[in-house]
Amino acid sequence: MTSTCAINRLCNDIICAVSRISIFSFNTCRLTGRGIVELTIEKGDGSTFSPEAGGEPRKTAKIQVVIDGYSAPLTAGNFAKLIIDEAYNGAKLRSTDQAVLSDNGLDKNNGYSVPLEIKPSGQFEPLYRTKLDVQDGELPTLPLSVYGAVAMAHSEVNEEYSSPYQFFFYLYDKRNAGLGGLSFDEGEFSVFGYATAGRDILSQIKTGDVIQSAKLIDGQDRLVLPDEK
Repeated sequence: MTSTCAINRLCNDIICAVSRISIFSFNTCRLTGRGIVELTIEKGDGSTFSPEAGGEPRKTAKIQVVIDGYSAPLTAGNFAKLIIDEAYNGAKLRSTDQAVLSDNGLDKNNGYSVPLEIKPSGQFEPLYRTKLDVQDGELPTLPLSVYGAVAMAHSEVNEEYSSPYQFFFYLYDKRNAGLGGLSFDEGEFSVFGYATAGRDILSQIKTGDVIQSAKLIDGQDRLVLPDEK
């Protein structure tokens, strides 16, 4: 009799094979490597960010984000295209205990419809439109359980898709995590990068602060645009 484990492995192999084929069936942007995005954040209430060592209080602060097209090519590609189109310039931010979110962009006609995209650890391609079963040992290549992880929010229409516009910085805190230090939301969002330089700014961002500007400072040559048909 075939064991349950063998059946599960077979199902996973089939799902992975389908995902390798289907990545090219989505007519959206793709990032074929890594890129770097620089966000300039401005206080919405006229206050300042804490000074850097030996410096003065700052009216604006910069955050650099490395976006990963190897593990999340569609999500990172859509985000890079939005950055190039200046879609986030002037976007307001909202702060919660667990995340800093951009506005939802419902008043903007920006971004492509991108499926939930999560690459399981040890696999060659992402899975689409499906969450990982972390309780069963499935872990993503790009974990959410990192302070400064960057991910897309879920679509407000269908949770098998990501929002075409709204992203968030995850403020991971191990004290609020589950077994193994994993976030309770691990494996449920399309993580596509991490804040690197300027991570200390995240805790200072408050609701009403604004993305003054967002620039793709590296990686535009690795952005593949969709066919306009």
